[in-house]
Amino acid sequence: MSAFPLLLASASPRRLDLLAQIGVEPLQVLPADIDEAALPGELPKDYALRMAVEKARAVAARADCPQDCWILAADTVVAVGRRILPKAETPEQARSCLDLLSGRAHRIYGGIALQNGERCITRVVETRVQFKRLDQAERQAYLACGEWHGKAGGYAIQGRAAVFVRAIQGSYTNVVGLSLPDVYAMMTGQGLRVADLWAAQA
Repeated sequence: MSAFPLLLASASPRRLDLLAQIGVEPLQVLPADIDEAALPGELPKDYALRMAVEKARAVAARADCPQDCWILAADTVVAVGRRILPKAETPEQARSCLDLLSGRAHRIYGGIALQNGERCITRVVETRVQFKRLDQAERQAYLACGEWHGKAGGYAIQGRAAVFVRAIQGSYTNVVGLSLPDVYAMMTGQGLRVADLWAAQA
């Protein structure tokens, strides 16, 4: 796996799996413990970026954070217009999300921050997702499977909810939790050449 010093500031197993997909294994996973409440009137795009930056900064300030490492932090926001959908923790929240997403398009904003010392490289990735119209039986079945729990917008595109998606414009992996083309570009731009790892891993 990766030969360069990278820390992942996230507890998301999906982000860890996505990094493994491109041959990157963080030296450590250090989840950030921050207040994730949106500010009054904060736009979804701004919120996603702020969360990613604050997560990176929080981990950088930890006493157990190794020095001279790159810190990768990310945040995924599901939005309908200016409305930020929650990470569903209850069936009621998940039902509300499905009701809102059914038969319409929504946007996924992925905030990414790559920090080393005082330097912080940032990017916001936007993906448009179109849902089919969901009937009551589909909504109830999805709620019953429990896959929605803890997911932004109340669904996981890499799971059963894939059948609800009629079209995507933009990065698919951004919807899963971390846009790989963008992370790859950001790392490469800072001299962390991911592609150089592949021959050694063959």
